[in-house]
Amino acid sequence: MNLDLFDTPLQSTNLLPYDGEVHYHGVVLTTAQADTYFQTLFDTIAWKQDEAVIMGKTLLTKRKVAWYADEPFQYTYSKKTKTALPWLPVLQELKHIAQTHSGVSYNACLLNLYHTGEEGMAWHSDAERDLKKNGAIASLSLGAQRKFSFKHKRTAETQSVLLEHGSLLVMKGTTQSHWLHRLPPTRTVALPRISLTFRTIQPALG
Repeated sequence: MNLDLFDTPLQSTNLLPYDGEVHYHGVVLTTAQADTYFQTLFDTIAWKQDEAVIMGKTLLTKRKVAWYADEPFQYTYSKKTKTALPWLPVLQELKHIAQTHSGVSYNACLLNLYHTGEEGMAWHSDAERDLKKNGAIASLSLGAQRKFSFKHKRTAETQSVLLEHGSLLVMKGTTQSHWLHRLPPTRTVALPRISLTFRTIQPALG
């Protein structure tokens, strides 16, 4: 069963039918604010090409990433480890906005820069060991509108939503345990997009 939710004004309704919670809060910034934040992040973030180890080989993506946090937390995914940089004032402002709308506190942010619609993200779940189990992940979108999809790990049922410029989507509960998500590539989008995914790191003790 495949459902597209592009035309449904869901501000606080759970987008998932079962096994998790995803809330699309819609646009939480004015167009002027979103434009300014996008340009500031584009110009000032320490962007680097992402790395992934596939079949023993390290590959670089066209997509660029950056990792910031309260402390120099290490975060490992795709078999590569990143060490967090200290917050920039602009990131602290956006974290406050995400926290205000989601009602959750975050201590880290993974940013992604997609230069065009041809750059995307494959099916995955954010279930790395350093993340708070069943913790919330708030995704703030700036720039080009892009489709964002979910697929249940057992039933393969999918749900999709269009992430607008200046909008906020929050995943929480058991979502990462039961659902995959992706940003599908598309040739119809020529403009760049920045996503800020605010999350909570809980380093393993000992």
